[in-house]
Amino acid sequence: MQRTASFDRKNISQELTNTIRQMIVDGAIPASSRINEVHLARDLGVSRTPLREAIACLVREDTLVSIPRLGAFVKPLTVDEFDQIYSIRNLLDPEALRVAGMPSEQQLKRLERLNAKIEAASDSDTIIDLDDQWHLLLLEHCPNKILIDLIRDFMRRTRRYELALMRERQQVDVATDTHAKIIAALRRRDVGRAASILKDNMESGREPIRRWLLEREAK
Repeated sequence: MQRTASFDRKNISQELTNTIRQMIVDGAIPASSRINEVHLARDLGVSRTPLREAIACLVREDTLVSIPRLGAFVKPLTVDEFDQIYSIRNLLDPEALRVAGMPSEQQLKRLERLNAKIEAASDSDTIIDLDDQWHLLLLEHCPNKILIDLIRDFMRRTRRYELALMRERQQVDVATDTHAKIIAALRRRDVGRAASILKDNMESGREPIRRWLLEREAK
């Protein structure tokens, strides 16, 4: 599993988090396997301190499971978990938008600029980062902070599944096109329609990920 990578030392923990998550999604680190810090640090050419920070981050987002005195283990990607996560996430964002109400003109312009950045991006991690930022910006005036915290938590939980989705350029185009439709509905002051499109936006990614998971499990 030797990998040669050049990491930005200022952001090494985050870059390691992305790299390890990608290795898990690709199968380079097998499901249910224990993370061997010594071997992984050697393979990636990094020290164990930032590696441990990355592992802690992946535990928090539920990609790894930490077992006392045994270490961190890879949580398998499963259709069952994915279905449960997505069925909840699809309810949270539209409800938060309804509660948030009409965004300001300045907020709409920021959403348009961010959507353009998503369209121009090519790296999967960058696309997901920007997409998460877009959704949080859309919902930034939601007064229910517990609801927003739940959405943030589900963003972390879905990230490893969405990596597979955002590799397909077609899916990125679908996402940015739907974002534009949401903005257009909001410019018409139709929050209900925007919330309905937002739900459709989240549903559009469900089947491609599910298909990828089923193909992965069949191997």
